[in-house]
Amino acid sequence: MVKKTTYIVGLLAVSLAMYTGIIVSGLLTTTRTIGTQGTITSINVQVYWDSACNQIVSDIEWGSAEPGDVITRTVYVKNSGNSPMTLSMTYSDWVPTEAGNYISMSWNREGSTIQEDEVIQAILTLTISDQISGITNYSFNIILEGTS
Repeated sequence: MVKKTTYIVGLLAVSLAMYTGIIVSGLLTTTRTIGTQGTITSINVQVYWDSACNQIVSDIEWGSAEPGDVITRTVYVKNSGNSPMTLSMTYSDWVPTEAGNYISMSWNREGSTIQEDEVIQAILTLTISDQISGITNYSFNIILEGTS
């Protein structure tokens, strides 16, 4: 009888430890999926998905994101004008408005010069603050501009 009791108590202890571990793990793990969408507007330049300039970029789907994520997308910028241009990026129209407090946008071509008919690769970077809260979907406009 002692053997059977020890086995049952041991089984209960293992079951309780497994059960408790699952509960503790569940309490420490939280995930939030943040839906995204970005619209690209270009002024004096064209923006493409491919270096051959066949697929025009109009929207960027950033995919699901979690707090603290950094997401990049590669695009190709073409100067189809007849003079060199300096590139700049701005963004606007955050929906909801407070999303702009927790999400930032940058690229590696700010202030770069692009020659006439030149195509250059650009990396767009979206950074989600690990402090983001209460935002599950958002959108905003990205404006890429070439000025001569």
